[in-house]
Amino acid sequence: MQLEPRENISISRVILAPLTAILAAFVICSALILWTGESVFEAYGHLFKGAFGSRFAISETLNRATPLIFTGLAAAVAFRAKFWNIGAEGQLYFGALAATVLGAGVITMPSILMIPFLFLAGAIAGGLALLGPVFLKTTLKVDEVVTTLLLNFVILLFVNYLLEGPLKDPMSMGWPQAAAIIDEGVLPALLPRTRLHIGFVVALSAAVMIWALMRYTIWGYEIRAVGANANAARFAGISINRTVMLVAMLSGGLAGMAGITETAGTKGYLTLDLSPGFGYSGIAVAMLANLHPLGVIVSAIFLAGIYVGSDSMSRAVNIPTYISDVMVALCVLSVLVSLLFVKYRVRWK
Repeated sequence: MQLEPRENISISRVILAPLTAILAAFVICSALILWTGESVFEAYGHLFKGAFGSRFAISETLNRATPLIFTGLAAAVAFRAKFWNIGAEGQLYFGALAATVLGAGVITMPSILMIPFLFLAGAIAGGLALLGPVFLKTTLKVDEVVTTLLLNFVILLFVNYLLEGPLKDPMSMGWPQAAAIIDEGVLPALLPRTRLHIGFVVALSAAVMIWALMRYTIWGYEIRAVGANANAARFAGISINRTVMLVAMLSGGLAGMAGITETAGTKGYLTLDLSPGFGYSGIAVAMLANLHPLGVIVSAIFLAGIYVGSDSMSRAVNIPTYISDVMVALCVLSVLVSLLFVKYRVRWK
């Protein structure tokens, strides 16, 4: 058996292959649901209803998708240049830390200035969190997978120290949390009586801008060229180190903005449990989207629907919420396999 590249790849194959792969993942998960003794159709019905069955459910899904869009874009941009940023979780907390330091009363502006200022501060903080790993990558050729992954734990421990000490809110009744963001910095709600805020619109705008940058700009061409073949890009006069450095700053900045949406939007203050793993889930979002910035929007909403719907499913029937992690993992694996067979055919010898 060997794999041969396909000469012509139809649009229908590109669209149908991932959809079929996701359907196959749900079929496999059906076996786990049957194992618990529950009805598959009833379980999936509660999952869909919990994610998209009402105005409140849709708002919760879109709210959950907002940080996933940012971290998915962070992974997609970095991976496109073959810079394997696994540290979006830490960069998210660095952005949230910037929102806390600058948005809890140190600086006061009107909302129309304060909110863009916090997003800018979060982006700068997230980019700075990647400065060390990318410097080691470009100068000493240190594997960025290791440095970005381990840096997550360093940042989380640093945030924990601040929340237990210098940044601890004296009005928090002993809980390790920072002071709340002032009213001028709180992201306004898009729908009344829901948690969906304007950060979702900012995330959509960021995805469109990243798509335009990658497709229509010289810098976007350089990113794609470095990712496709670094040696050929170097021969063409593209500075590999400069491109990787800029990509890392952009990737970290996007992850840092995810921290702003959670601190100034959903919660209103910084806690150690601010993120249930948005940085790591962003990698799954990017892979499901095949690193396409606009596809990140769809895959983020899809994964957010699974996470939100699984909570509803767990309350309605006797199925653990952990099945959502299994669904996401199977979806990513099946889509990656399907994309392989989109580009290659199996030839038996």
